[in-house]
Amino acid sequence: MKIHIIDTGFFKLDGGAMFGVVPKVLWNKQNPADEKNLCSWAMRCLLIEDGAKLILVDTGMGNKQDDKFFGHYDLHGEATLHSSIEAKGFSPADITDVFLTHLHFDHVGGAVQFSRDGSRLEPTFPHATYWSNEAHWQWATHPNPREKASFLKENILPLQESGQLRFVENGQSPFEGISLIHVDGHTEQMMLPVIQYKGQKIIYCADLFPSSYHVPIPWIMSYDMRPLQTIEEKQRVLQQAVDEQCILLFEHDLMYEAALVEQTEKGIRIRERGMLGDFLVE
Repeated sequence: MKIHIIDTGFFKLDGGAMFGVVPKVLWNKQNPADEKNLCSWAMRCLLIEDGAKLILVDTGMGNKQDDKFFGHYDLHGEATLHSSIEAKGFSPADITDVFLTHLHFDHVGGAVQFSRDGSRLEPTFPHATYWSNEAHWQWATHPNPREKASFLKENILPLQESGQLRFVENGQSPFEGISLIHVDGHTEQMMLPVIQYKGQKIIYCADLFPSSYHVPIPWIMSYDMRPLQTIEEKQRVLQQAVDEQCILLFEHDLMYEAALVEQTEKGIRIRERGMLGDFLVE
């Protein structure tokens, strides 16, 4: 197995929304806001090369929305989904599987693109199987009013129409060496891949821990549908990370890709954070 970080650019979100009830005087020290109270965040995907499988985990925001949409989020940075995949020596046609932790636009937007002539929407990865789960799919395609703006039909429905969509069954991972943690606090049935890598475990945190700054239990996003459940899920996953010495891999952290945590007198805290390669034993 080989693991590649796939950077897809940066975007901005309101700092208050990203840190919930945590006072700005605290979170602004971690990720300083601009004059509009916006903080920059990464959209960090993962490419897993395992035998005949080439598995992409999440796809970033993509590039098919209009200027007004991107203006809300200030998409910036030189990296794109395509350029990052190509930099690793692959093309979209090489991807065998696309695993979607959940279907919010900043995780699934790159999964669908316009056709070359611009006449229709089609899967970005023509030979890939796209993976979601039925409970989350129903949640996303029949969204509640609060979450509706995060589930864009143009990002989602073409996957089903193409015939390339499959659902994870009974919480069982379709991939050898990758198990799944299902969580419901952020959104219904978000899936976190747990990757067995050369004797180590890597938890791809998606939006349960969007950044290393969200490791403290009360630091949760206002975007979460069930915040008290998020707290319980964070406690459970952090305890697993301590017990099994897992590496936490952050999808949205601007500066740090990954971290290790440890038990302290004040609870579970970050022991060390840095790039993913800093923690991998090759």
